[in-house]
Amino acid sequence: MSMRYLAVAAALLWATTGFGQSAHAVIVNAQGQKVGTAEIRAFGNGVRIDVNVSQLPPGTHGIHIHNVGKCEGPAFTSSGPHFNPASKKHGKDNPEGPHAGDLLNVEVNSEGVGKASLVNPQVTLGGGPDSLFHEGGTSLVIHANSDDYKTDPAGNSGSRIACGVIEKSESR
Repeated sequence: MSMRYLAVAAALLWATTGFGQSAHAVIVNAQGQKVGTAEIRAFGNGVRIDVNVSQLPPGTHGIHIHNVGKCEGPAFTSSGPHFNPASKKHGKDNPEGPHAGDLLNVEVNSEGVGKASLVNPQVTLGGGPDSLFHEGGTSLVIHANSDDYKTDPAGNSGSRIACGVIEKSESR
């Protein structure tokens, strides 16, 4: 195999899988104040999302990837529905689910601080229908209540209390 062939093959793998790419989101509350960040990196065939938030109500909160890269407060309805290119039902416990944007809940402690590392094998930073960088973009939304992991369309997770547009990070 020639070196040129290997270089082309590596470039295609890099571009289509998102390998080596990263993304981030600055998470804001309904008043537009920064309350956290999310770092997103390629992980296996999917992504790992490291979320750090503060100034949120204590408790368990649903967190999802939404289909539009807009976070206009106070209700964040501009972020659209959950990212769902395969047209499935909501929730990991739903036999007809989950949406590609469904994630596990995030816990916020009594001081309003929450941290979570969430893995999602159904989305990618590369190309294709499962890409977080499809036309129109995507966003990360935190809800007021916990996600029950089964009720369509959003797991009874309540209103949207924080949102961050997912953007490509600069290469280092």
